Amino acid sequence: MDSKLQIISGQFKGRKLRLPMDARPTQNRARIALFNMLDAGIIEDGNSLVVWDAFAGSGAFGFECLSRWPGAKVVLTDVAPSSLKTIRDNLAMLAVGNRATIVHTDAVAGAEKFGANANVIFLDPPYSTPGLGRSLVARLGKVARPGTILIWEQEVGNDVIPDEKIWSVLRDKTYGRARFLILERK
Repeated sequence: MDSKLQIISGQFKGRKLRLPMDARPTQNRARIALFNMLDAGIIEDGNSLVVWDAFAGSGAFGFECLSRWPGAKVVLTDVAPSSLKTIRDNLAMLAVGNRATIVHTDAVAGAEKFGANANVIFLDPPYSTPGLGRSLVARLGKVARPGTILIWEQEVGNDVIPDEKIWSVLRDKTYGRARFLILERK
């Protein structure tokens, strides 16, 4: 499906991204604000990052990382066939070679493998299942390395803060329907 979703900065700025039929994409203005926060001292060297886009959908978050930070590597995971096809289509358009990997897996099941190796993790689970995000954040608390940045998008009103013995809250911002918690593993 064609959309107004596009890469907002970097090498691929302005490229339009396809969306899966059942997607609820993070709007461009919210992604702009999110990446401005990340660039303002949270991520100091994006070129050596390993990013895990756990509920990838269209892959917009991961592709934005590839566009901004040419040395970054991204793992995009999802279970929905329409999302996986969309991610493959979007990836083919960008031609980034082996800098991106698409894996058909459940994010919670992939926590140990992908969460332990990532410097930055983006979680945008379906708003209809808020428990999914909570369980994955708890699981990541056991495997993520200290210093790992976790961006957790939730629906406004969810108001969940993870275990403060494990995660430091760097930012808590709301944009429309989306609430972004930017966390760092202690």
